[in-house]
Amino acid sequence: MTGPKNTPAGRGPEGRDRLARALREARRHIGISGVRAGAQAGMSQSKISKIERSLLLPSVDDVAALCRVYEVPENERAELLTLAESLREEASARVIMARGVSRFHQKMTRLTAATSVIRTFHPVMISGVLQTRAYTRCIFEDPRDKVSEEETEASIEARQERRQGLFQGATQHRLIVPEGALRWQAGSPDVMVEQIEDIARVVTQAPNAVVGVIPWTRPAHVFPGHGFNIYDEDAVMVGTETATATLTGTADISTYVELFGELEKLADFGDEAVVHLERIAAEYRQLARG
Repeated sequence: MTGPKNTPAGRGPEGRDRLARALREARRHIGISGVRAGAQAGMSQSKISKIERSLLLPSVDDVAALCRVYEVPENERAELLTLAESLREEASARVIMARGVSRFHQKMTRLTAATSVIRTFHPVMISGVLQTRAYTRCIFEDPRDKVSEEETEASIEARQERRQGLFQGATQHRLIVPEGALRWQAGSPDVMVEQIEDIARVVTQAPNAVVGVIPWTRPAHVFPGHGFNIYDEDAVMVGTETATATLTGTADISTYVELFGELEKLADFGDEAVVHLERIAAEYRQLARG
């Protein structure tokens, strides 16, 4: 096996790439498939693939399990565990700065392409993959973010690229949109009319999307405090005002999968979802007329 011998714990993309490469080479060294490796380590094959492609940062426990399966020598195992711990600490502390926004969205595009099913919810914002260009621009032009014009344009393009996955490609999207997010006016009533009409088109025309709308009249029994994306059952991405975290622990993922299932129970789909969307769009049109 080729490992990070006599190399201090790495940081940033180079460290992540080194960890991914070392785990990939260790698996190949003993001649087992990703499917078999996943079965023996208690992970899915898709998670193994994402780790080896540096799309997911594994936990220290994940790395320990894989080292055991791959029969990694003790000294190299210790270095990989140290590297994983260092990278996890960096990830937990890192803030996504303005200059890195477009790079983050490009990574999201690659992660999306490597996932079979993505489940998405956000309590106060239209989910990124559903956003129109005008709506996205309103978000990225928030004066608090101090994002350059170049970064804003690159981020908008990256998000629009991911949006194409609703109509083509192999990834399936399941999205839950609460009425409160549709009522959180971005930009102007005209922007919201265009946005809501576009979601209605996705509901009826996008082959890779299932969109549910939770009307405000429906009593809720769950109260998510933040948005999240579930990638297969391999990882959950959650965001705060200053950072984004990727959760890969089995218990964490199970919690969010269960939460999403409860949100689906509250939502209306298909024609019923379109009725809600048309009702809300009509009220924005009236607001625009003043």
